[in-house]
Amino acid sequence: MLFDDIDIQGNQTPNGIYSPPAGGVGRGSVLSLYELNLRVRAVLEDSLSEPVWIQAELSSVSTRGPHCYLEFVQKAEEGNTFIAKAKGQIWGSKWALLRPYFERTTGQPLSPGMQVMVQVEVTFHEIYGYALNVIDINPTYTLGDIARRRQEILRQLEEEGVIDLNKELELPIPVQRIAVISAEGAAGWGDFQNQLLNNDYGLAFRVQLFPAIMQGERVEPTIIAALNQIAAEQDRWDVVVIIRGGGATSDLTGFDTLSLAENVAQFPLPIITGIGHERDDTVLDLVSHTRVKTPTAAAEFLIHQGVAQLQQIDAIKTAISTGAKQMLHQQQMRLERVTGRIPSLWELYKTNHLHRLDTLFADLQNAIRTIFDRQRHQLELLTTQLDAADPIRIYRLGYSVVRKDGRAVRDASMLRPNDEVEITMEQGTTKAVIKKDPPPCPSLSLPPLGD
Repeated sequence: MLFDDIDIQGNQTPNGIYSPPAGGVGRGSVLSLYELNLRVRAVLEDSLSEPVWIQAELSSVSTRGPHCYLEFVQKAEEGNTFIAKAKGQIWGSKWALLRPYFERTTGQPLSPGMQVMVQVEVTFHEIYGYALNVIDINPTYTLGDIARRRQEILRQLEEEGVIDLNKELELPIPVQRIAVISAEGAAGWGDFQNQLLNNDYGLAFRVQLFPAIMQGERVEPTIIAALNQIAAEQDRWDVVVIIRGGGATSDLTGFDTLSLAENVAQFPLPIITGIGHERDDTVLDLVSHTRVKTPTAAAEFLIHQGVAQLQQIDAIKTAISTGAKQMLHQQQMRLERVTGRIPSLWELYKTNHLHRLDTLFADLQNAIRTIFDRQRHQLELLTTQLDAADPIRIYRLGYSVVRKDGRAVRDASMLRPNDEVEITMEQGTTKAVIKKDPPPCPSLSLPPLGD
């Protein structure tokens, strides 16, 4: 029943609606709220008189004046449902001792989302209610949780195959165009510029700041936004430098997030981190190309790279100069050797080629002589044939040529009585008239004499 704990008996109707007892409630049986809270306080103080250690997650952390106010929560093992919640505080005198101790040990301040182990006194105030008064803290427990979360992030990056991508990028030669992500106006940013731009070697650098918040809850989104700006114009830059200028050196929570680590690991330019702490590496440090301790150390690293590159260039120039001199000397010696051999080579060349020319000339003479002999023989054959066909020779043999109308008569049937013919003999030509048909006679095979 509703008032059983204070011995007030009422009546309950069948429909479950409470009905006060007849005649009213006795005044002496009713407690005021204050009296009830006093009893609760007494019970708690009696049953939990000694401090106890608890494990919980911080859902909020704030400071007002010298004091720190907390909210502890516990979530269900499956999901993020709260199964317990309690307010807490660390009073100023304790906070002045516990804060530096915790931050020095863990490298981080108390912050929401952090797992803690604290020793508390259970308190109950008549006005402010139930609260836990923190009197001690175990930073080793938190360190273990921080390490566990970092290892979980690194394991996920390794599974994604991106953990070493930025480390595998090569630093360009030379490194001169530097995009810097830092808090605008921070001391670390000023130290970086002074160290880099006023170096003792006269090295020239072009530096531009891309502002970001370097502590607190906005570290991750502002650094990612700056990286996106640089990526949009990556051809203008050789490297990115992330330096932490100003702020508490222990406030590193923002550099241990999965999203920021993924952006840095997969960034297309080498990233150098100088966040200003020595004890631990953040996840950001572990996935960047190069990690140094401070902004000044980041500037020194870049200067060292520039000097090393200058030395490398000087070494290349020396090697080129030495190699060129050696090559020139070798070629000069070779030229002198060849020049010394020219006379003997020329004599050998002349001897070989003159002998060859003599041989060719003799071969040419033999060829011409052979051609002349062949042509002379053919000419003699033609002359003999022509002599055999000479009409004068035939006339000398007693033959004559009969022509009618200027044409040689080869057949007697071509003649008719009274035809006038012309007869050519060895010694002259005469004319005659055909008187009667000539008798048939055998044909003579005489060479043609022409018309």
